[in-house]
Amino acid sequence: MSSALAIAGVTAVLRDLLNDGLINHDATSVLGATVSVSAGPPDRVIPANSGTESSQLNLFMYHVTPNTGWRNESFPTLDATGSQRLSNAPLALNLHYLLSAHGSEDLHGEILLGYAMQLLHEMPILSRKAIRKALDPSPPIAGTALPAALKALADSGLEKQIELIKITPEYLNTEELSKLWTSTQSHLRPTAAYMASVVLIESTQSVRSAPPVLTRGPVVKPDPLNVDTWYESGITAVAGLTPPYPILTGIELPDKQIAARLGETIKLKGYNLNGTNLAVRFAHPGLTTPIEISLGTNANEEIFSMVLPNTAQDDIDWPAGIWEVTAILQRSGETVTRSTNPLTLFLAPRIDIAGSSAIRDSSGVTITLVFAPQARPGQRISLNAGGYEASPEKFTVPTASLQFKYAQLPAGSHLLRLRVDGADSLLVVRLTTPPQFDNTQMLIVP
Repeated sequence: MSSALAIAGVTAVLRDLLNDGLINHDATSVLGATVSVSAGPPDRVIPANSGTESSQLNLFMYHVTPNTGWRNESFPTLDATGSQRLSNAPLALNLHYLLSAHGSEDLHGEILLGYAMQLLHEMPILSRKAIRKALDPSPPIAGTALPAALKALADSGLEKQIELIKITPEYLNTEELSKLWTSTQSHLRPTAAYMASVVLIESTQSVRSAPPVLTRGPVVKPDPLNVDTWYESGITAVAGLTPPYPILTGIELPDKQIAARLGETIKLKGYNLNGTNLAVRFAHPGLTTPIEISLGTNANEEIFSMVLPNTAQDDIDWPAGIWEVTAILQRSGETVTRSTNPLTLFLAPRIDIAGSSAIRDSSGVTITLVFAPQARPGQRISLNAGGYEASPEKFTVPTASLQFKYAQLPAGSHLLRLRVDGADSLLVVRLTTPPQFDNTQMLIVP
């Protein structure tokens, strides 16, 4: 999710894209005059002291509306008493813009508006690369000193939010345009309206959340004498048709867990998985290049196993979080390599309780947590200690140790659950009947 700087970040990215578009189309040569792109109210386009109108585009965010698709996505932020934060529900917004073209001579406004509308038509989505380039140019622009406000936008998190920002045209009638220009006390200029959707603003404050669900529905034991025979009454399985091509239907994780850890064996199940040159490709949102592991030949058409690597280098190269897993193979009698559908794999962090510690002072409790694999700057990380959740202190380099500060955390033994990009450390032992919490994940807080 993004921070409160995201609204200004969208405007800055759009202004940068429009400016680049005018440069790429050599608008200066076409018009025979210097052109620029501004972002502000229409009444400020013409300086009051000069009264001279130049050839330029102006981007003005005139309205903000809630996004109906996201506004009810999360639970309420606070409990019934209003004293305990339960979640950081995202603030989902649509931004509405007026794109106006001003000209120092005849037809300049129409030419500039044409270039701008063509650019936004060909780039309806703000890519993460474009956002990073606009807000955090690398290398920095030589010989220029950015204003403090623009420097701050680099930390808006706009490029990291889960949903990409889409730019769509809005068609305003004459009456609506007249009201907008009248309210700004400006003279009407060639104008187009656009909407940027969706901007997701989320707080990073500590929250309190419930422990994970142990079973879905009541546990049914058909044979009271056999405690190992049981099932969850809330689960129903429906069979489907067998496809004629390689496909993955599921990943079997060790010890019936919901996530895997480095060094553990996973089994990939599906259909038509027998063949040569078998490889498994792992893709992570934080990595520019997927990781591919070669497994050779597989004779079983419905399943194969592989061990997730677990070396000192893997602790750096394999960040915890959500991965996409795809199998690649060449089937018998075929000359092409086929790839299956991707499946989601949660790679869980592993907490080192023995190496972790908790210290209490006048400001609260500080937990120093040691874990693997290493966390990377930009990952969404939180630690749940006995139901109290906190974000880590800011860090700038990959690390296997983080500090979490709690203003209120009772003394005693607390179960720890580390969440990294949606993947939780394993807190539940699922081999028991029914499942139980893993007491080895408990830290004593003074």
